[in-house]
Amino acid sequence: MSPRPIGLAALTVLELPHHEQVGVAAQAGYDCVGLRLVPVAGQRYEYPLDLPEVERRLADTGLRVFDVEVFRLEPETRVGDWQAVLELSARLKATQLLVHGADPDEARLTDSFGRLCDLAGRYGLAANLEPMPWVDVSSVAKALRILRGASRANGGLLVDAIHFFRAGDSLSALAEAPREYLRYAQFCDARAERPSDTQEIIRQARSDRLFPGDGGLDLVGLLRTLPAALPLSLEVPYGKPMPALERAKRALEATRRVLAQAAPDS
Repeated sequence: MSPRPIGLAALTVLELPHHEQVGVAAQAGYDCVGLRLVPVAGQRYEYPLDLPEVERRLADTGLRVFDVEVFRLEPETRVGDWQAVLELSARLKATQLLVHGADPDEARLTDSFGRLCDLAGRYGLAANLEPMPWVDVSSVAKALRILRGASRANGGLLVDAIHFFRAGDSLSALAEAPREYLRYAQFCDARAERPSDTQEIIRQARSDRLFPGDGGLDLVGLLRTLPAALPLSLEVPYGKPMPALERAKRALEATRRVLAQAAPDS
């Protein structure tokens, strides 16, 4: 595995069954793969998990599952309902969970995040809170408040490039975030212009991102602000029709070019 592991996020190839996502990630040259085991409202996923086939593909390719998504904390969330998914995540040897904070009551959200961390910790998993502009935890500052309030060793901050810049977060503020909160980041590019309409922000994020280097986000600045060896999960739901394998390969090739630009001696 490379000094900076690079994984294929589920959303990049969400039209494929889980086991084919593993196969594409391996063929394209990724170090690891992320799997969506908890559905997201508004994003249909038709395939049930074929666990024996996923495990066979992982064994055949030598690939590993890095993160599992999406754990959305809402007012009515009962964290214990996710125990079976956490057991499955541990069976697949994942180490990270992707979490969204969608509860306007910050005290309740902090409590539920803490309880998720406690449950995840029983399975050797870390819970990473991902700010998104259209949910209650919409910025790095809000995520840090939850993390500090919950005060769990396995709580983390997940920065996604498109959400980070769409939220208007600053690199200087991110540089001040505790390094222990940063376990991985999601990587992509997008048009430089921030849409004024929230639905358009959501549409671009879910189905119309760009390959790194093809848009207007300050990805070099972001990489230089994050820890040098931080794992990256490439989440690039590309807007134009393209075979999944080609999409995965192009995302990885483009990321490597941007990483070269961000290298200290470049």
